Amino acid sequence: QVQLVESGGGLVQAGGSLRLSCVASGRTFRSYTMGWFRQAPGKGREFVGTIDWSGGSSNYADSVKGRFTISRDNAKNTVYLQMNSLKPEDTAVYYCGARADVGGSMWPADYDSWGQGIQVTVSS
Repeated sequence: QVQLVESGGGLVQAGGSLRLSCVASGRTFRSYTMGWFRQAPGKGREFVGTIDWSGGSSNYADSVKGRFTISRDNAKNTVYLQMNSLKPEDTAVYYCGARADVGGSMWPADYDSWGQGIQVTVSS
């Protein structure tokens, strides 16, 4: 299995920025498609974005497109979520997921491993 540990969350004012990190261990990181999801209170887990094994292809939800950027550093077994121009509606617990398949997916059920989740709170 792949073990994922997230960090970098916290409280930020609207318009500010945060960068989340997800460090992977246990399996070859490069072979996994990585995804970011989020879950607000009372809601299901929502797709945020994915990045492929090479870091050359990414996909984003419309709600974050142009504001969030996913990147990965395979040498460090780490994937990042850079969040800019944050809005109160971005407030959620954010999860890093790993998928042991070639293609990316927007569906949580397609992911094999998850981080513990990290809180991001954006104040008005």
